[in-house]
This record gives sequence, C-alpha cells and structure tokens, in this order.
Amino acid sequence: MGSMLRRNESAIIGLMKKELMDILACPVCKGELELTVKEENEQEIVTGSLYCPRCAVRYPITDTIPNLLPPEQR
Repeated sequence: MGSMLRRNESAIIGLMKKELMDILACPVCKGELELTVKEENEQEIVTGSLYCPRCAVRYPITDTIPNLLPPEQR
C-alpha cells in the first residue's frame, strides 16, 4: 500500500507538461502564456517559466509545479 501512495503522490507532484499549454491561461487577464524551459526530463518541465506578454508577468515553474498565483498573492 505504501508504494501505491508514492505512485499517486508522484502523479500529483509531476504537473507541468508541454501539453498543458493548450489549456493554461494567465490568471489575471486570461491571455495566452509563453513557455520558457530551463530544465526538462522525458515527461515534464522541471524548471522554467510561463510569461504573459499582455500583463508582462512571469510565473515560475519550480520542481515541475507552475506557480500561477497573481503577483500580488505570491
């Protein structure tokens, strides 16, 4: 049962995949985001950022997790 929990945890933790770019939007203006990849593995983006050109705001991706909180809430 412990190994099953670890598999589920890794599925939850490993979030940022390039395929998500089709559905992700800026949380402020709902505009399209531009992806910058610094590090990736076979399955996901490990570090990088998402950038909204409308708002001129960059959202970091750290340890496969995009931080899409608006700047005033970080």
